[in-house]
Amino acid sequence: MVKPIQKLVDELPTGGITVSALRALDFVVPGQWQNLVGFDNTIKAVTMEEDPALIQQIGERAIYLYNDESQGYQRAQWLYETVDSAASALGAAALANKVGENISFLGFLSNLTPKPEKAQSIDLSIKLVVEVVAFCQINGIPGDSIGDFVSALADYGGESLMRMAALVCFDGLIPLGPDFILKAGSTINNLNPSDLTNNPVFKSVSSLIPGGSPAGQLGFIGQSFDNVKGWMGDFVSSRNLTPEKVVNNLQNFVEISKDKLDYLGAFLDVTTNYYTHTGTQTLARRLIERAVAEI
Repeated sequence: MVKPIQKLVDELPTGGITVSALRALDFVVPGQWQNLVGFDNTIKAVTMEEDPALIQQIGERAIYLYNDESQGYQRAQWLYETVDSAASALGAAALANKVGENISFLGFLSNLTPKPEKAQSIDLSIKLVVEVVAFCQINGIPGDSIGDFVSALADYGGESLMRMAALVCFDGLIPLGPDFILKAGSTINNLNPSDLTNNPVFKSVSSLIPGGSPAGQLGFIGQSFDNVKGWMGDFVSSRNLTPEKVVNNLQNFVEISKDKLDYLGAFLDVTTNYYTHTGTQTLARRLIERAVAEI
């Protein structure tokens, strides 16, 4: 069963680890992200509209577009959710009884292990590819349109820019260090198809990754990373980002221990679902913008 888009937006959390971690990145993309929750609230925020009848009309059109399976919206949502759940599956059970703004990092050390650099590099590159493919699905263009995605990155804002900031910080800088682009690029260049097929994150989303075979998909992943690494490098250098700066800001929002930083990437994998959260917000915004244009 596909959950209705209005329910997905209505059920977005207003607090918790994901929201706290994203708020900690406001210094990276100041003022870009507001945690828009609630379908009607999102319509009002996107359109600046107050007329209840028009808000309802826009909402109904957006829901119709989402439910149209010939469009790519449901596939994009599935990608956001699936890449998150695959990344966090190993530790999800340990967190089932823990909720709230501040979760003690130390309490989870017995359930977490740092990811090997190779696995982390694969996960980073697959999350990046999910962003490429989801962008194509939402915009109704072929799923391998890397050039269109790279061009669009220059205009990324709001929740979409926050998602890329989180990708760079949480899946790049923190687990792999300041030279994460070089490390991940080198790893990807030395992969073989079996490295992908043995990776649980790849297996979860492989059905929608272009390439036709694991070898072809590996080529697409490498091509995507090569085309986006320049943007990521500029993003880091223009904001003077370092792992230390990201961790220091995280400590203002989430209880973490500096002497266990090798576990922090695993902790963020397990405790956050920032792709699903911001992806749902991106999707709602695009649906509402299209609905307004069509009415």
